[in-house]
Amino acid sequence: MFDTLSDRLSATFKNLRGKGRLSEADIDATAREIRIALLEADVALPVVRAFIANVKERARGVEVSQALNPAQQVVKIVNEELVAILGGETRRLRFAKTAPTVIMLAGLQGAGKTTLAGKLGLWLKGQGHSPLLVACDLQRPNAVNQLSVVAERAGVAVYAPEPGNGVGDPVQVAKDSIEFAKAKVHDIVIVDTAGRLGIDQELMRQAADIRDAVSPDEILFVVDAMIGQDAVNTAEAFRDGVGFDGVVLSKLDGDARGGAALSIAHVTGKQVMFASNGEKLEDFDAFHPDRMASRILDMGDLLTLIEQAEKTFSQEEAAKMASKLQSSRGGKDFTLDDFLAQMEQVRKMGSISKLLGMLPGMGQIKDQINNIDERDIDRTAAIIKSMTPKERAEPTLINGSRRARIAKGSGVEVSAVKSLVERFFEARKMMSKMAQGGGMPGMPGMPGMGGGPGRQKKQVKQAKGKRKSGNPMKRKAEEAAAAERREQAAQSGGAFGLPAQDDKNFELPDEFKKFM
Repeated sequence: MFDTLSDRLSATFKNLRGKGRLSEADIDATAREIRIALLEADVALPVVRAFIANVKERARGVEVSQALNPAQQVVKIVNEELVAILGGETRRLRFAKTAPTVIMLAGLQGAGKTTLAGKLGLWLKGQGHSPLLVACDLQRPNAVNQLSVVAERAGVAVYAPEPGNGVGDPVQVAKDSIEFAKAKVHDIVIVDTAGRLGIDQELMRQAADIRDAVSPDEILFVVDAMIGQDAVNTAEAFRDGVGFDGVVLSKLDGDARGGAALSIAHVTGKQVMFASNGEKLEDFDAFHPDRMASRILDMGDLLTLIEQAEKTFSQEEAAKMASKLQSSRGGKDFTLDDFLAQMEQVRKMGSISKLLGMLPGMGQIKDQINNIDERDIDRTAAIIKSMTPKERAEPTLINGSRRARIAKGSGVEVSAVKSLVERFFEARKMMSKMAQGGGMPGMPGMPGMGGGPGRQKKQVKQAKGKRKSGNPMKRKAEEAAAAERREQAAQSGGAFGLPAQDDKNFELPDEFKKFM
């Protein structure tokens, strides 16, 4: 969603690199480019004005004028100001002192409230809670049925006493759900309310009545991140008519300009708390302004990547794989079965493209990342699963006839099987070297980055011995001088000044004998 904005900002900062100091003209030109980038991204005009004013004021200050690298200081300022307009610090859910905690979802029809109720329920379940979804959208056709299906997929309970489709009283359903939650020991109630195609009095009145009936601890305003500036107007109308405590952005994985999402927190004064960035129920997480700003500026989002890895990978499995790679057999204990298990774990973390997008600097190759075929992992898994257990444990057994059989069983070309086995050997060799402290191959002379002790020993070995001159006359003179030195040493004694004698007749001098 923020690709265009990221590209424009990256191009702007590129022009600043290499400058020892920034002039007024440089600051004005940079501010102008940033303003254009924000306006093209559909950021609200008042937000752009405030943002640019703060950036220009700070760029003219001491922190930039006295900096060793002014360009980096400007990037730092823009990053901090982006975090500020996105809401500053991460806003957490407030839980009631006495269960259940009531969370009410509000917003226009089509914003994704019902699906988001299931995502929030699954997320809270993963945090150790027992959520209950309540179907209070009794106007939209099949809304109750949709919530029931979503709840079943998320593995959470649902309270839907009315069939919906225009039948039933949503206020009464909301009120009864609290008693139901207490009886069934649910510590969180998520109320899914009805929406409209636009703001109207009936929508506001019903939302206010439900609010008064259940006294929610949190009212979350769900907004479609792709609807542009109207999102800001709708948010202001809900804030004034019903009130809300936080914002949830849905459809953040879309390709529309996402500036409206950047504007809501600044305009309404209410922070973005959650973001939905995919169709799956797992594509949902808390919104971190600092991480989002980092992504927009192509600095990556390693913290989120680490959190996802911690959720997916077990410490025991990681230690087990590490011990195999660190074994004395040079990593040969790491088999294709282990390789397949690791691939499946990575696949559970989500889309490969999204994972790579969280790494710093990946914006420069985003076209290649977007063209990654996610089905390659499935093809690789099919090839490995077409092998016998013995072949997976010892891939060196795979000869021509075995390759043909594996290719036929997995539905690929024979060359694909050969390529996979070769890549596995290369990957195992590299991972084994890294696990044993050798670092990454091809980086000589840098501790932890390859070229470790082995490379240094090789260099010492090559340097052993004294070089001989290429000039025959000079080399002959050097050899004569060396022979003369050897003869003098033999006449004068050994290396420590002792007389040169046979080992059998050797005796210590008198001054040493008294110590024996």
